[in-house]
Amino acid sequence: MKTKPQAPEARFAYEGLDRVLHERARLSILTSLATSPKGLTFNDLKQLCGLTDGNLSRHLRVLEKGKVVEIVKGHEHNRPQTLCRITAGGRKRFVEYVSTLEQVVRDAANASKGEPALRLVGGLAPSRA
Repeated sequence: MKTKPQAPEARFAYEGLDRVLHERARLSILTSLATSPKGLTFNDLKQLCGLTDGNLSRHLRVLEKGKVVEIVKGHEHNRPQTLCRITAGGRKRFVEYVSTLEQVVRDAANASKGEPALRLVGGLAPSRA
């Protein structure tokens, strides 16, 4: 996902915060799947993320619709099993998203050190209306 260049006055717009990924439960799901290349079963994912069956199903549907995860239903030992995996495109989106979050953290850390929140354009100070 490409981000468009931001005007200096929109420095904190963070266009790279992907709405499909930018939700606590979905961030948990993607972090779990990104660290498990072979995928995770529904139950393992539910436990890792601390979600109920219904919540996990709902978030997985959003991620699947966005082509971020793939869900494979099958059987193991004559029992139904659902395997969830992050797609190649989903992994790329996730890495770009994390990069944007890292920029948010850097900006917040710099602001807490007293660095100016606004970049001055052409040496002009912003007006205070």
